[in-house]
Amino acid sequence: MPRTGIVCDSTCDLGPEWCEQNDVAMVPLKVHFDEVTYLDWVDLAPDTFFDKLAAAETLPKTSQPSPAEFAKVYSQLAEAGCEEIVSIHLTAALSGTMESAMLASKMVTVPVHVINTLTVSIGTGLAVIAAVKSRDAGGDAAAIRGVVQHVVDTGRLYFALDTLDYLVKGGRAGKAQGLAASVLNIKPVLTFNRDGTIEPFKKVKGTKKAIAEIAAAVAASGPGRLHVGVLHSNAPELAAELLGQLEALGVDHDHVHTSLVGAVIGTYAGPRAVGAAVYPM
Repeated sequence: MPRTGIVCDSTCDLGPEWCEQNDVAMVPLKVHFDEVTYLDWVDLAPDTFFDKLAAAETLPKTSQPSPAEFAKVYSQLAEAGCEEIVSIHLTAALSGTMESAMLASKMVTVPVHVINTLTVSIGTGLAVIAAVKSRDAGGDAAAIRGVVQHVVDTGRLYFALDTLDYLVKGGRAGKAQGLAASVLNIKPVLTFNRDGTIEPFKKVKGTKKAIAEIAAAVAASGPGRLHVGVLHSNAPELAAELLGQLEALGVDHDHVHTSLVGAVIGTYAGPRAVGAAVYPM
């Protein structure tokens, strides 16, 4: 059977160890603290990043991989025997990563199918995990693309931030730009719309209520059994509380993965973010 390569970028927040164990090629984005550049997840682990973020006087900047960096990975997979490649990435509305991947797809000799997940972090991660399961079950490129598209079409990501400051200063707030989240401990639950941009889902008071609303939104994604992934930015206790809420609600779900938010997504999410991605089986 023809071998299909799977490529992701670092913002899926699965990390290089997971990617290596599951034969996925990860192309890192970059984080810039003043004049120093780090490769997301490669040069800068999440826990180290959040320490640097807390000490930084100015917000770091981020940048996408170049087409040449993608083309190098695609070429390596082709040389290793892959006859097709499925390349899975964060929303094109917030990053030029998709554009770089698309340009690179025209620079190599094998077909590369580039997929925009319209989301980030564990939302993208669930699509990558689904691709791996399809490939490992014997699926060809068409089958892998089909399951990834199912995740994109039916999945949602719901998340809450400790503060909107990082998102607003980084220019990624989208339709959440006008929320006065610092007033009276308001914690808006946010989501990604079908354009791949951030928009408010619900406005609540306090982190506990935000977590309860995220769990309720996941529960409402049925009927039937659900695939669920959880994210947090240096706040494992919030991820555990969210999983506990899902159990308390009796949600029929398969907990696929919990992701620690990496440096690129963490630049805009800030510390103590929590969220869940979900899609139906």
